[in-house]
This record gives sequence, C-alpha cells and structure tokens, in this order.
Amino acid sequence: MLANTDPSIFILGTRDEAIPLRRELEQALDRSDLAVCVDFCGTTVTQSFIDELIGVLILKRGPPVLQRLGFRQCSEEVQAIIRFVVSSRIRDFDHEKSGLNPA
Repeated sequence: MLANTDPSIFILGTRDEAIPLRRELEQALDRSDLAVCVDFCGTTVTQSFIDELIGVLILKRGPPVLQRLGFRQCSEEVQAIIRFVVSSRIRDFDHEKSGLNPA
C-alpha cells in the first residue's frame, strides 16, 4: 500500500488518473512537431500510472514518440519507474511488430 505521509507530494497512482493526462499529452503531440515536457515536480507515481501515461503511447505510436517527450524534476524513484516501463513497452512493441509473443 502506498501511503502519502508528506502533504507536499501528490501521488498519481492509478491508470484511471493517467488516462485524461495521456489524452492531453496525445493532443499536444498532435498539435505540434515540438517536444512535450512532462514535469513531475512535487509528484510521485506508480508503475501503473506511468504505464498508462507513457507505455500506451509507445504501444500506439512506437518508440520514436520518446524523442518528442521530455521529463523534468523526476525523483530517482520516478526515473526508475519510467526506465522500467519504457524498456518493457519497447520490447512489447518490437515483439508485436515482429509477430512474436513477449516472454
């Protein structure tokens, strides 16, 4: 169980919380060819949240979408979660594209 003991830190923990944010991110990516920055200042996240926010983008748009995303003010924990989700979803994307089942 994730318990927030610091009122200055906002926890984003569910896929449902990520869906509207991912849609905003998709709209921003569609409106411009510029990079979009996601600022994690004052937040902590769960793997489920990041998977819905970033992992789904990788599966839908492919790994090149990462070239247009920037991440700021990430704690070491958030960075680790992002790295894990990104590597996992790139592997899933590559397996799906090649017709192989992920192990």
